[in-house]
Amino acid sequence: MTRSYPLISADSHLQVASEHWTGRVPAQYRYIAPRTVRIADGQDATVIGDSKPQIFHGGFTGLPYENRSPNQGLFETTPGGGGPEQRLREQDLDGVDAEIMYTFFGGADTYKAVKDKDPAAYKAVLHAWNEFLGEEYCPVAPDRLMGMGLIPDTGVDDGIAEMEYCARIGLKGVCLTRYPSGKEFPTPEDDRFWAASLDLNMPLTAHMGFAGSLYGRPPFPLPYDVNEVAGGVDPYSRFIRYGFRGAGNAVQMIFDGLFDRFPKLRFYFAETMVGWLPEFYEDLDDQYRRHIPWAARILGVRKLDRLPSEYVREHFWWGVLRSPLGVRLRHEIGMDRIMWGSDFPHVESDWPESQDVLAEMFDGVPEDDRMQMISGNVIEYFHLDAGATLAQKESSTAAVSS
Repeated sequence: MTRSYPLISADSHLQVASEHWTGRVPAQYRYIAPRTVRIADGQDATVIGDSKPQIFHGGFTGLPYENRSPNQGLFETTPGGGGPEQRLREQDLDGVDAEIMYTFFGGADTYKAVKDKDPAAYKAVLHAWNEFLGEEYCPVAPDRLMGMGLIPDTGVDDGIAEMEYCARIGLKGVCLTRYPSGKEFPTPEDDRFWAASLDLNMPLTAHMGFAGSLYGRPPFPLPYDVNEVAGGVDPYSRFIRYGFRGAGNAVQMIFDGLFDRFPKLRFYFAETMVGWLPEFYEDLDDQYRRHIPWAARILGVRKLDRLPSEYVREHFWWGVLRSPLGVRLRHEIGMDRIMWGSDFPHVESDWPESQDVLAEMFDGVPEDDRMQMISGNVIEYFHLDAGATLAQKESSTAAVSS
């Protein structure tokens, strides 16, 4: 299929063999750095400290569905597991101009155990990864290879310091796995991080949601027992009962008053899909109207200045993979809040046939609408320059081909 428009994946993944970057970890902390192990013929995995091996699921992409398997994948020979030059060739095969890339070395919960055991080692490993991204991997084609820096959840000061470093080395955004304080709910000290992100003009993201509170918890430790004072009814669980990935964290932030204090703050949740959002908007407001009178009177729950859906529509962006329904509902969702991603090289990816997926999703959709959801919103959110992106693509493709 001929590509006639620029295309940016707002949700891809970068997984490379650990030995390519863990040499940047200070020697005293390498004992806890990720390491690659061969656990079977044709199967690599990553081990972190004394954790169980985390299998590299490279066998989930580039093959017909009937031939895919989680039990195959070598970093050096599987799509998505090689170096930056390979990645550029893979983008070209898929007709993709650039990617916003996420990574987790076994998942945030695995690293929670590492953090609890040795916080200094945890921070050193995350910093080494960010250094690898900013100094080695992404500079090969900085407007095509856009890795999200990892923010440690060992406290606000550590988070700000790492975000400032990511900004200095030119990373296009950062990914949080918990609130800046490291808690699973907003805290007053987080405000220094949010303010710093605005000062740095640094785009904020999370992949699906925050670990430990993916579907949301009360926005702060409740000063009461709902079983004793409200018959066991938790109003916050009512507010988010019809939400999906990221919805719980969005509601936490809203009821924390975050966007009243920082009206320019924005947040992107990748890989959340979007078809559920119109129903969520309506149900969120309905649940709020039903429960806020008694919740405010009995529990002291904060009344909002606006309906909660208005905050969601204004301050959050959402990632979608293959969802024709989500595209059909774009006007109900807010077309300027939708970002398409390929999920390459994970299981939801259809690489190298993303063009076919897009043709299905956007069948009959006006070109301007399509452009907004596959590139325009990404360019605006991550402060990219469309002309520079295309020019960089042409020059980097020529360099790789030569």
